[in-house]
Amino acid sequence: MTAASFVWKNIARNRRRTLLTVLSIGLSLFLLSTLMTVLTELRRESPEGDQHLRLVVRRASSLGDPLPEAYLDKLRRVPGVRLVHTLSWFGGIYVDERTFFANFACDPETLFPMWNENHIPPEQLAAFKKERTAAVAGRKLAERFKWRLGDTITLKGTIYPLDLDFTLRGIYTGLDETAFFFHHAYLEEALERPGKVGTFWLKAATAADVPRIAERVDAMFKNSDAETKTETERAFQLGFVAMLGNIKTLIASISSVVVFTILLVTANTMAMAIRERAREIAVLKTLGFGRGRILGLLMGESAVIALAGGILGTGGARLFYSVVDVWKHTKGFFPIFIVEPSTILLGLGLALAIGLASAALPAYRVSQQTIAQALRRTG
Repeated sequence: MTAASFVWKNIARNRRRTLLTVLSIGLSLFLLSTLMTVLTELRRESPEGDQHLRLVVRRASSLGDPLPEAYLDKLRRVPGVRLVHTLSWFGGIYVDERTFFANFACDPETLFPMWNENHIPPEQLAAFKKERTAAVAGRKLAERFKWRLGDTITLKGTIYPLDLDFTLRGIYTGLDETAFFFHHAYLEEALERPGKVGTFWLKAATAADVPRIAERVDAMFKNSDAETKTETERAFQLGFVAMLGNIKTLIASISSVVVFTILLVTANTMAMAIRERAREIAVLKTLGFGRGRILGLLMGESAVIALAGGILGTGGARLFYSVVDVWKHTKGFFPIFIVEPSTILLGLGLALAIGLASAALPAYRVSQQTIAQALRRTG
């Protein structure tokens, strides 16, 4: 009998206990993988496009306070700025609050050059630019509501005291396919042209220009009626994450509890299994099995059980979130929710470490016993 077959025979001896242990570990690591993925998605950067070149100019007092539209020409003249885009949060409601999604008033001429990771057919882009009441939506958003090109979509105003009707002229694809964009000029006209913009987005010519642009823009409008705060797109996004509280600490705390629970479950299982086999271990010693070999067999058994749970939990999380539309169930909060290979490897490594650690003490104790002690303990 080989070592592998011996380990497998002992694992299969009490199948109910082994199955429950694997399921407990798997469920715990499924939860851990979910928590780690939440943290990953909150900090995910675009794998393509010019995110590292984009900056956001907003009102220094509050994001809810708009900026004068007259800033547009001044921002275009800042050295190092290649492109300027106006973007205003509309916050309209489609049907009711339960079907909420992000919707913005934008400049159709610069929308896709600014976010070049998003793509739209040329004929749809031309139709979007041409028509004042036209709008474009992400592919996932269009699929969610079964929208088709030419459909009329009405958004009920929340921030602004008006409802707007749009004609869907384009469906784009890209990293985030969950937003809705329409002409800023249409909103301005409906509001009787107040000349206000929520944020200005800048694209720098080079990465080296980014810090200089931020400093120059804020200095330009210092001591004005509408001072600005200019930051990179990444910093702007992390600011929203910070509003949710210390997510990293919360996830770390919950993860620690999960790991501790897995350790207790596995340690209890292995301690019971080893105590039950004290007589058999004594017989193995009479057959010439050394302490080191016995220790390795027992720890190997624990490692296999833990790894099986790890594969079930992390692999199950990967499969589950590839099938389930997380974006729909979180109302668009997570446009992307992918359990990364690094998360799976971390879960498997953690499972292996817990498996070895949980069996280490009971396996060491029984391997150090003499044959007479082991037989007396069970007899």
